[in-house]
Amino acid sequence: SQPALSLTIKALEEDLGGQLLTRTTRHVSLTPEGEALLPLARQLLADWDNTEELLRQRFTLQMGKVSVAAMPSYAGNVLPIALKVFRERYPRVNVAVHDVINEQVVEMVGHRRVELGIGFEPEAGTNLIFTPFYMDRFVAVVPKDSPLAARREVSWDELLRHDFITLQRPSAVRLLLEQDLQSQHGKLSVAFESHQLSTVGRMVANGLGVSAVPSLCIAQMEELGARCIALEGPRIERRIGLMTQADHQLSAAAQGLREVLIECARDSNAALASKLAPAG
Repeated sequence: SQPALSLTIKALEEDLGGQLLTRTTRHVSLTPEGEALLPLARQLLADWDNTEELLRQRFTLQMGKVSVAAMPSYAGNVLPIALKVFRERYPRVNVAVHDVINEQVVEMVGHRRVELGIGFEPEAGTNLIFTPFYMDRFVAVVPKDSPLAARREVSWDELLRHDFITLQRPSAVRLLLEQDLQSQHGKLSVAFESHQLSTVGRMVANGLGVSAVPSLCIAQMEELGARCIALEGPRIERRIGLMTQADHQLSAAAQGLREVLIECARDSNAALASKLAPAG
């Protein structure tokens, strides 16, 4: 309203310490100081309109950016499927993926270098919220021409009679294998090791030995020419899921990606269960 506008201008003049308008009973005009302020005020209003529109686009996911850290077994196998779904829904949101070992995933989320992290369930006492996706089970990886390749299931005793190939420390996969096998099979004897799951798969496919990887990697190992088999005695499994900061409000882009990741986890969980189901 006009009275409210007059009061606002009057308050601004008092704050600035001088008049912006010359007022008479018939006419209102800008003072020289008011003339100097006018283009600046117009620019401020335009900037605010632009800022408001940018924020609206971010809240409605018409634009934005989100960072996610994921351990290699997830980043190389399941994450691309989820990102395709996310891109179809939100084509103008940029996603930065950090493909790092599990320990770095926990660290990056904990230090807010990323909003979302995907890996093994963290230890109690961390300031992280963990949303479980599924229980991931280790499977045996053998060459296609191995006598074991025709089996539906193999024991650790049988698998470890062959040259063993695995990831190098400090990979969480390597640490979990050593930890869970120690009581029954003693120190893990390794013939070949690598930092990359793809290299492990290629070495197995070329007959250099056998391996054990999370079931998330079944498709990747089979694409590389190896065969995956259910593994028992002991069954080694860990929960994999989504990590976020307990006291951090997710951005709209991160919340959107979180929802897609949970949806895709349900689908991949069912697919993994069918691959590891016993023969009927």
